[in-house]
Amino acid sequence: MDSKYKILFAFLLVLSILVSGCLQSEPEESGELQEFQQTRSIMDTTVTVAIYASNESEASKAIDDAFNEIYRVDALMSPSKEDSQLNILNTRGEVENADPAFTYVIEKSKYYSEKSGGAFDITIQPVLDLWKSKFLPGGSQEPPTADELNETLRLVNYSEISTENGNVSLKPGMKVALGGIAKGYAVDKAIESLKKNGIENAFVNAGGDGKYIGQKPDGTPWMVGLQNPDRNEQYVTAIEARDIAVATSGNYERYFNESARVSHISDPRTGYPSQGIISSTVIARNAIDADAFATAIFVMGEEEGLEMIENLEGVECLIITEDRRLVYSGGFREYEAEGYS
Repeated sequence: MDSKYKILFAFLLVLSILVSGCLQSEPEESGELQEFQQTRSIMDTTVTVAIYASNESEASKAIDDAFNEIYRVDALMSPSKEDSQLNILNTRGEVENADPAFTYVIEKSKYYSEKSGGAFDITIQPVLDLWKSKFLPGGSQEPPTADELNETLRLVNYSEISTENGNVSLKPGMKVALGGIAKGYAVDKAIESLKKNGIENAFVNAGGDGKYIGQKPDGTPWMVGLQNPDRNEQYVTAIEARDIAVATSGNYERYFNESARVSHISDPRTGYPSQGIISSTVIARNAIDADAFATAIFVMGEEEGLEMIENLEGVECLIITEDRRLVYSGGFREYEAEGYS
């Protein structure tokens, strides 16, 4: 795929946000809703929290609390933190007295695995490690052989994850990857925190995984744009986001090796990189659902992925194929902004 065609994740078209990365404030005595936002680097991505609140002190507390929820999820599920429960599980094969949030995400992942027929499977990590090892310095610089993949695939089986008596355990050699679910869960927890602090109009976006509640004070919705893979300055659609989550999974610039053009998303059923789709965008009630189903569609492909979505209540999708076709689920266009539907 030519580099000019690499897809970028969906990002926000929030026209009323004038300043990024800092709190905006006006006199606290006004009592009117004002816009505040902060952007921080967490979970190996950029996370933005934007809210409407009546004063800066209220906004500062709400935003800090929301980010603290994301930091907590990252501490539990980061692959780069040695003391995260994810790393403990992958290193030791078991986490005793696991944090309920960690256990919830592990158990929830099995639901997505079942709905996708195994296309979403967090035990994919050994396969990802195999592909990565081939293109590291000193590696063969060639794809794994069929025998190597078949041997590694014996370690990929979501049904063999145990979550009993407060512990999470794996069979020897198994490892899990939470990249297709943890960000969505973190976004949902941040939104929950904002609601607890009385915030009714806000969004949280983590690298393309976003959830949007309420609306702007003038009654207009949050707008989410999906970028055209061929033209950076254009958008294939814009979504009016009121009390929904939106996530995009895309084969854009994440490769184990630039010359090999190996996708970062592999099919847990075959071990081979996913093909046929540039991006899959999912609308759902919660970000964890949108995150996981977007990944599943990207693995499953156009026909299988669309069939799965059509059988799910309250979930819609837009698929961009490698030949640049836009494939919509039955109810997706209901969310599109005027001029796109």
